[in-house]
Amino acid sequence: MSRKIRVLGDGAWGKALAHVARSAGHDVAVWSRANKDMRLAHDADAVIVAVPAQAVRLVLTEVTVPDTAAVIIAAKGIERGTGHFMHQVVRSRAPENPALILSGPSFAADVLAGKPTAVTLGGPTLDLANDWAAALSLPHFRIYGSDDVKGVALGGAIKNVLAIACGISDGRGLGDSARAALITRSFAELTRFGQAIGVRPDTLMGLSCLGDLLLTCTSPQSRNYSAGRLIGSGVAVAQAIGATAGTVEGAHTAQVAVDLAREHGVDMPIVSAVHAVLDRHSSPEEEINRLLSRPLKPES
Repeated sequence: MSRKIRVLGDGAWGKALAHVARSAGHDVAVWSRANKDMRLAHDADAVIVAVPAQAVRLVLTEVTVPDTAAVIIAAKGIERGTGHFMHQVVRSRAPENPALILSGPSFAADVLAGKPTAVTLGGPTLDLANDWAAALSLPHFRIYGSDDVKGVALGGAIKNVLAIACGISDGRGLGDSARAALITRSFAELTRFGQAIGVRPDTLMGLSCLGDLLLTCTSPQSRNYSAGRLIGSGVAVAQAIGATAGTVEGAHTAQVAVDLAREHGVDMPIVSAVHAVLDRHSSPEEEINRLLSRPLKPES
């Protein structure tokens, strides 16, 4: 059944998701700063929000969305100032609308090229998540439904910070063994944080958490990994972020992730090290040495 789907944002991911929705047979229109029709979404069955995480609240303030429309967030991050995940931003701005999070190991270029990709759609109920997952899935773009919306949001947000760490490691030439250890310990941090806020174990082991972490921490297509690699090679933080095409979401998320970890009593040394490099003028070498000098203890 064809539905009216409006995509907010015409960046790489917005274009890819508009392509997916059209290919699935839906009536699709795209809102952007160039096509700034504030009523474009007034008759939508669903709105896909594909703008940077820190712009989600502003865009939902500007664009008229009917109360019955599903709001599918394709942004990955945590809002600075509030500490809200993206579905919580939707709830605070549009409390009548069901908020869903689309996340998982995916690059826009792969989706547009028709390469096999699998992601998760988290929603307030499993029936709603499965309904929209079926409506937007294609043979090469598989969407798995979940009702652990907080877990789906968590993986997409925190993995960006951890990918910067892996990029820094590779930029310093620390080697494949170091990267493998860093990804493993990064997943341990993600798991601790997830457990503290009530994320289900199967979500942590799934596409939106472990899957997205593995992709983002290893591929030059990742903006966060690429920015980290530049920083690790000696480029100044501001220059590295400026030289990376698109938004480096992890740079906006590191501070708030550290604050939330502290609030929940969760030890996240890798996230804290990235925050120190990005926001506190520490050097990669200082933070690497600090991580390597931590006391030995049983693996957990």
